[in-house]
This record gives sequence, C-alpha cells and structure tokens, in this order.
Amino acid sequence: MKKHHPIKNKAELRTIFFVSDGTGLTAESYGTSLLAQFPGLEFVTVTLAFVDTQEKAAQACKKINETHSLTSLQPVVFSTLVGETAQKIIEQSDACVIDLFHTFLGPLERCFKMESAHSQGNSRTVLSDKSYRLRLDAIDYALSHDDGLRPDQYDQADVILVGVSRCGKTPTSLYLAMNFSLKVSNYPLVDEDLQAEKLSDYLLKYKDKLIGLTIKPVPLSRIRRERRPDSDYASLDVCQREIKIANALFVQAALPVIDSTEMSIEEIASQIVKTLEISRQRSGFI
Repeated sequence: MKKHHPIKNKAELRTIFFVSDGTGLTAESYGTSLLAQFPGLEFVTVTLAFVDTQEKAAQACKKINETHSLTSLQPVVFSTLVGETAQKIIEQSDACVIDLFHTFLGPLERCFKMESAHSQGNSRTVLSDKSYRLRLDAIDYALSHDDGLRPDQYDQADVILVGVSRCGKTPTSLYLAMNFSLKVSNYPLVDEDLQAEKLSDYLLKYKDKLIGLTIKPVPLSRIRRERRPDSDYASLDVCQREIKIANALFVQAALPVIDSTEMSIEEIASQIVKTLEISRQRSGFI
C-alpha cells in the first residue's frame, strides 16, 4: 500500500537553485535529471536566470544565503554560469554549489587542445529560418488536428497517435511538434470505434504512421476523475473495458504500442521517434 506523507512546510524542504547567465533551461534540465536519482526527497526549486554580471551574481548569492537562514537545510545550487568571476561569487554562498559548466570545460579544452570561447548564452542552437518554419507548421498542424479533427488531412501527418480518451495523446502530439517539428494527428477511440471489430479502414490506410497509446486502467480512471468526477466515463469498469478493447484492436492491426502509464511525455515522445526512426536533426538541433 502506498504511504501518504503529510504536506511539508516550505521551511522543512531543501531549496534548489538553478543559476544561469541565460534562460536557465540547461541548469534546470541537468539539475532535475540529477535530483531524480533521489526519489524520496522533496524540494522547493528557484530559477535565477540572466545572472550575467558580477552585481547580479552578488544579488543571487545574497538570496541564496537569505534562504538558508530560514531553514536548517543547506540549499543546493546548479550553476551554468560561464563567467569565472560570477561563478566564484556564487561559490562563496552557503550552498552546496554544483558547477555544471567549468567542471566539464577543462577536460574538453585538454582534449581539443584549445581554449574555449567562454561566451555567455551560447548553449541553445539558433534555428535557421527553414527549421523555424518547420516547427511553426508542425505546431499549427498538431493544434488543428487534435482529437480526431480533419482526418481528411492525415496524408500530411508524420505520425498518427491512436488511443482512448486521456491517455496522453494531445500533450505528446504538441511535444513532438515543438521538439522534433513533426506533424502529429491524434485520433481518440470513442464508443463507435470500440464497438467495431477492427480499426477503421480509413485509419488503416495510414498504418505505417499509426502508433497505439495505451495506459493502465487505474491511473486512467484517476485522470478522468479529475476531469469528470462521479461519471461513468471515469469509472474503473469503463476504463478497464476501453483499454482491453483498444489493446485488442492494436494487436489485431499489428501496431506498435507504447504504454504511457509510468512514462513522462518526453519519454513517450522519445519512444515514438525511436520506433519510427525519425532524426532529431529535422527539428533544427544537430
């Protein structure tokens, strides 16, 4: 049985700072990945972005120390500051400071036998006009082909996600559009589809683009209750029936199937890309 812990006061939680001279996305991504290795702990997270001067670094250091004064738990800082002076200021704080930039820069300089540029804000690739347009077109396509809309344009899709309501189709479609510039349609299996003995002939015309999304009944019921509590739609019996039929339809059509139950949207998207052998280069990130 899952244990339910009482909600902790913020003063009882360790504060995690993501400090960057840019947007902070890299520090957040890397730091969050490391924190995921400690699943039993809870944190309060704070992002300090665009810390690109010594004055701002000093202000950040002050904020970190003020936070420490409010709790007995030492803060943790994940830093991607490029400037060595700014980084040294942060390292003077009362926090456990993890330098995600200079830690790796030295070994790379020795490997490449050259000094790095030490330029701020260069961590994100600038998209070409073509890549930017591809991404915008993909996002527009995902929004206008959500939840079974415009099936007459499925020939334009790179991927068509099929599954019961609330199994993760829409957020996955948008993630694939934003990060891989893929045109993704999603098709919900409604009662009419579930009562049929197979997927529609129209869908099967695009079998090479179809991916089945499934989910365990219990979490599906929980997700649906958040949307429509005390409804047949959210009942465990209905969820079990729908998932059982949907999975049978996927098997009958020999579709690749991804179980979204314990996967993040990023993980689902990565599995789809791997399944269809799609290159991330088309998104503009090389």
